[in-house]
Amino acid sequence: MNRGISIALTSIGIAQALKIPLHYMKKKEWKPEQFLATGGMPSSHSAGVSSLATYIALKKGVSTIDFALSVVFGLIVMYDAQGIRRQTGELTLKVNDLDELVDKIKEDDPVKYEEKVPDPLKEVLGHKPGEVIGGALLGAAIGTAGYRLSKK
Repeated sequence: MNRGISIALTSIGIAQALKIPLHYMKKKEWKPEQFLATGGMPSSHSAGVSSLATYIALKKGVSTIDFALSVVFGLIVMYDAQGIRRQTGELTLKVNDLDELVDKIKEDDPVKYEEKVPDPLKEVLGHKPGEVIGGALLGAAIGTAGYRLSKK
């Protein structure tokens, strides 16, 4: 497999795995399903793209088109992870709150109401800026390690 791809995928896996103990340290609950969760610390999106950009910078140099593409791609991914996806998650919180509001209104309504209970929308979709930075730093470290290990 291409070394850059394997480093990026390894970074994503390590970032996802780190979510389990970090969640435990913060919430005091062991949740292995955090491995497959979106959002949270560190951002696996940021780790993947920054490890790839770091590896390319060390392997080919910062003046190459490969590095330029990886940086621009990485910035777009990280912006999306903490911008658009985070806003979507915050909007989802509001939508889920509306369900509770409808229930309260329904209690005072004499009209027959047939409730269909949907699953609540997932509320953690994106990342806080610190989670994106944490993922980027983790990715840069893994990209550097991957480069150094490939030289041996």
